[in-house]
Amino acid sequence: MTLAIIVLLVFATASSGAIFKPGDWYASLERPDWTPPNWAFPVVWTALYIMIAFAGWLVVSAEGIGLVMVIWGAQLLLNAAWSWLFFGLHRMDLALMDIGALLASIFAFIVTAGTVSLLAAALFVPYAIWVMTAGYLNYRMIRLNPGQVPARAG
Repeated sequence: MTLAIIVLLVFATASSGAIFKPGDWYASLERPDWTPPNWAFPVVWTALYIMIAFAGWLVVSAEGIGLVMVIWGAQLLLNAAWSWLFFGLHRMDLALMDIGALLASIFAFIVTAGTVSLLAAALFVPYAIWVMTAGYLNYRMIRLNPGQVPARAG
């Protein structure tokens, strides 16, 4: 039953990418030459979501709902928010801030989960690497598309 709930939560998070799709706006943006091809994103995210679910299951099986699982849940919310911010609202700036918070939650999970399950912590390392890459891509897209970012007040 616990595994089913974890899989459902991860599926709900993954669904944000299906709800808020890149579309014409994204296609019109300048992107760095090293941007992964569009087909790579669902492939990589599928593998990562499987690892995220398994890591959560390992932790909850070992210690139940505690601080580590609260952090695990927080990273899911931040993960889901990125697609809404970037593709839904077209706010690359807010999406980049979200990635910063997401990375902090991923690193917090790695550190805290390591005391419960080294495998759970290790499963989040590829996720951290991918999100760091996504963060740099997000940053470069802001730099390449300055007209797409709201001007600062003041």
